[in-house]
Amino acid sequence: MTLKQVQAFLAVAASGNFADAAQTMFLSQPALSLIIKAFEDELGGKLFLRSTRRVELTAEGEAFLPRARELLVHWHSTTEDLRLRMALKKGKIAVAAMPYFAATALPSLLKRFKCSYPDLQIEIHDVVAEKVVELVQAGSIELGITFEPTALNGLEFAPLYRDRFVAVLPADYQTSGNRISWRELLTSDFITLQHPSGIRSSIEAELAKEGIEFTVAYDCHQLATIGQLVANDFGVAVIPSLCSKQMNDLGLKCLPITEPVIEKSVGLLSRPKNLLSVAAQAMYELALKSYGSDWSPQD
Repeated sequence: MTLKQVQAFLAVAASGNFADAAQTMFLSQPALSLIIKAFEDELGGKLFLRSTRRVELTAEGEAFLPRARELLVHWHSTTEDLRLRMALKKGKIAVAAMPYFAATALPSLLKRFKCSYPDLQIEIHDVVAEKVVELVQAGSIELGITFEPTALNGLEFAPLYRDRFVAVLPADYQTSGNRISWRELLTSDFITLQHPSGIRSSIEAELAKEGIEFTVAYDCHQLATIGQLVANDFGVAVIPSLCSKQMNDLGLKCLPITEPVIEKSVGLLSRPKNLLSVAAQAMYELALKSYGSDWSPQD
């Protein structure tokens, strides 16, 4: 069954003759007759009873008439829905981001996106880095913002920026300069995020390469909790520099760390770009534009 066959059936049923129906469809009468005949042949029976004066519906034609009207309405509503989605006037996009990015840089990105595409809905998942990868791989969400995975497994990663980890220290912590080494930092009680945090995994992996052992005194789920623990002199911590403002607002100081310097690439994780929805592609392009090569977490 084709759209043209349904339209032809409805035109003939409404007018009661082929001549008028052909005119409304901008077809010749023989062309319309062929469409109806082909339709009836496919169905295996007659839809119309033809006489010299009028064309009438058969019982089967009468039964099909309301369904044909419904089909046409659904067709038009479906095509209109698709047009709106293609024009970014309708739709929904799901984005997953690491909690530290979701709480700092993501809101400004979403605000710019919403200003450009106010009719689109946005679903946000703030989950640990490993969960971001899992959601994208499962197809539950289209775009993830996370640290670069060690294995892509068919996904694509587009770097946005590189984030350097910094030390978070109590306001009265005494240092010999404007930076601190890992070995000096680890003479204090160390506070970090619980597994499976991508931040913690990165710290452990990089320190293991340098043969530096460390003991965790306190671990928790949220960076805000880490900040409060440091502020109350429970110890020191390490965070991505993107979170420095959050810690500075608590009266803490953040210093670069040396020996080793730990940097991680943060970017967009997705299926191949040509498989993304129009809405997801728009978010993808906006993110790349917002976090260009000259952008840094301090911007």
